[in-house]
Amino acid sequence: MCGNNMSAPLPAIVPAARKATAAVIFLHGLGDTGHGWAEAFAGIRTPHVKYICPHAPLMPVTLNMKMTMPSWFDIIGLSPDAEEDESGIKQAAENIKSLIDQEVKNGIPAHRIIVGGFSQGGALSLYTALTSQQKLAGVVALSCWLPLRGSFPQGATGSANKDTQILQCHGEADMLVPLVFGCLTVEKLKSFLNPANVHFKTYPGMQHGSCPQEMMDIKQFIEKQLPPIS
Repeated sequence: MCGNNMSAPLPAIVPAARKATAAVIFLHGLGDTGHGWAEAFAGIRTPHVKYICPHAPLMPVTLNMKMTMPSWFDIIGLSPDAEEDESGIKQAAENIKSLIDQEVKNGIPAHRIIVGGFSQGGALSLYTALTSQQKLAGVVALSCWLPLRGSFPQGATGSANKDTQILQCHGEADMLVPLVFGCLTVEKLKSFLNPANVHFKTYPGMQHGSCPQEMMDIKQFIEKQLPPIS
């Protein structure tokens, strides 16, 4: 999928309880798989929505002493001015756009698809949506940042998602991706998107993970952006 690594296994999927008329494509964080998030979505599922949680391919990660692990792209450092894996990020975004295209071919229009992710996956979901020519229903960006932020707003010129709803969530006690990253990301997004469409929620005491209140906020956002088709 990305670069010269083995291709990743098939995504973890929570099928719709009835005919799927909408989909959520959700990307896990560094070193993880899609299974945990598939379980989390099974707990807040909406009957007409299909949840697709792909697994990142295995690759050596510079940040973790070149250890091989599931990763959407290489992470070189975590400081705001760290060098970024530009070609890896762009290639990963193309792979996610192919997943979106596949769902469209399966009969779910792009405007009935939400992309989202946690941490590195959240970063990739933001970058993918902001550079996509498919008009999406929304983005759920958890505990993350905007990759290649210096390339925006120019990078979003051809994007169909200038008016797409974005739910960004962050734990106030996150030590790994500090809250300030989330705040800077929201400011950046509001500088070139419709500020009214960028929703930022923070959770006291939440570290680099999730919590029940966040999951309920995600559920409400999904139900609002992907209502049943009567």
